[in-house]
Amino acid sequence: MNEESLKYYFNWLNNYFVEQGMNAESALGLSTLINLVGVVILVLLVDFVTRNVIVSFFRIFSGRTKTSFDNFLVKSNFPRYVAHFIPLGILWYLESFVFSGYPFVSKLLVIILKVYAVVLSVLVFRSILRSTSNYLKTKDRYSDKPLESYIQVLMIFAWGVGIFFIVNTITGYSIISLTTFGAVSAALLLIFRDTILGFVASIQVSVNDIVRIGDWITFSKYGADGVVSEINLATVRVQNFDNTYTTIPTYSLISDSFQNWRGMQESDGRRIKRALFIAQDSIRFVTSEDLDKFRKITLVSEYIDHRQKDIDKFNTTHEVDKELLINGRNQTNLGIFRKYVHEHLQKNPAINKDLFLMVRYLAPTDKGIPLEIYCFSKDKKWENYEYIQADILDHLIAAVSYFDLELFELPSGKDLQNLS
Repeated sequence: MNEESLKYYFNWLNNYFVEQGMNAESALGLSTLINLVGVVILVLLVDFVTRNVIVSFFRIFSGRTKTSFDNFLVKSNFPRYVAHFIPLGILWYLESFVFSGYPFVSKLLVIILKVYAVVLSVLVFRSILRSTSNYLKTKDRYSDKPLESYIQVLMIFAWGVGIFFIVNTITGYSIISLTTFGAVSAALLLIFRDTILGFVASIQVSVNDIVRIGDWITFSKYGADGVVSEINLATVRVQNFDNTYTTIPTYSLISDSFQNWRGMQESDGRRIKRALFIAQDSIRFVTSEDLDKFRKITLVSEYIDHRQKDIDKFNTTHEVDKELLINGRNQTNLGIFRKYVHEHLQKNPAINKDLFLMVRYLAPTDKGIPLEIYCFSKDKKWENYEYIQADILDHLIAAVSYFDLELFELPSGKDLQNLS
């Protein structure tokens, strides 16, 4: 139906009521009301039909394509929002004919329609952004990137532009003037200070690859110890190992210090660093009788023989008086035990021999001499890692007594009772 036909119809309806004896004002009001009801019914009908047709088309189309992007468009209501533009256009076109006798109402309705068009455009843009974000998350290359931060920034920008256009539509004032732009910029900087800081932090986090989704981080300041589940514009959400959630301001990732365990997860092993505290009064030089006893321990028997040959050769060459064990060179029970620990780790299939492996003494303390184990397990999974570590320590704690050594332990109430 063209414009001339519409004008003819609306004028005919108005003239019909006048011919029936109504005054001009009443006839205009009644014809306007009838036309408005008819247009509303038409618009609702068109909206219902177009929405169902477009949504059905998208679903059928997305089911036949290989890409999943169109599936995400359907889930984010993109077809529904697009379908609303058709009845909006019809209403916009017909309102000038319906309210031809009421210019104020026509002007007000145009403003409302313009505002609705802006809002609808922003919703369509948001739907596209959400679909893009969800689609990229399915790709390995982007699955651990802080996409939510960029989506939120673009949405803030879209709503900001939309609000500017709405204000311009309602008030009629230009939004391009320098003064207005400066005032609005100052207000935005004040209101969205944390958002701007979060946006800058998100860029630095992504560019410098500081944190990814799925990383295990420890952030003592905020009590976070778990896996990063979400990175958005304002916060980083961490699911702790006790299944609680901790939110951390995104900006804190570049302003404060935290621990990221990704390097360990991507390496060939997970570090084991534990110490046994040996009671100092149990350490002594070993006699020939002790050596005969220790030779029965398979892992150190060859070491004892080789080491003793070197010691005997040195003592003989330097004519050392061996009536006292302290003279010359001697083996100790702690030294033999240290070699045993090293050989035990070398024979353990759960330890990665290609990474650093060492057994060393630390500085003596009031709790004894720390004998530290420093190595890496092949299995980095937390549960398995703890099992490997526990098995090693179980064995070594039980083996200490075979070398006539004692582990330091603070006296308990029972010990004090026995003394009394």
